[in-house]
Amino acid sequence: MRLILLRDVAALGKRGDVVDVADGYARNYLLPRKLAGEAGKGALAQRDAQQKARERRNQQELDEAKALAARLESAKLAVKAKSGGNGKLFGAVTNADVAAAIARALSVEIDKHKIELSGQIKALGSYPVAIKLHRNVVANATVDVVSA
Repeated sequence: MRLILLRDVAALGKRGDVVDVADGYARNYLLPRKLAGEAGKGALAQRDAQQKARERRNQQELDEAKALAARLESAKLAVKAKSGGNGKLFGAVTNADVAAAIARALSVEIDKHKIELSGQIKALGSYPVAIKLHRNVVANATVDVVSA
């Protein structure tokens, strides 16, 4: 029997795959659990339309991420922190502080979990920051830590 998988099935395929399986396996396992549906002309056309829409959406997200990465890499990001006389900070600059600096500079909200610091920032100066915007796009920005 020819079916379209509605969900990922171990050792059979991923969602959207068209598979040929034994009739009993289809009737007794896949169809009752709604893991698959019959692969008729209408279902195949619907699957193709959904894949095209998914690809368009992914391409649009990728383009937006690339544009944001260009803005982030050219922006001047500054984080104000209290420091002592020798340039050491009272505490450290965190991902949340960098996210707030991005929000102030570019009016764009970035999740603090997508920001990766190369190490703890505990002194004044410029530091590289990697920001994961998409699975294929990473923006490399520079953050200047200045005294408040």
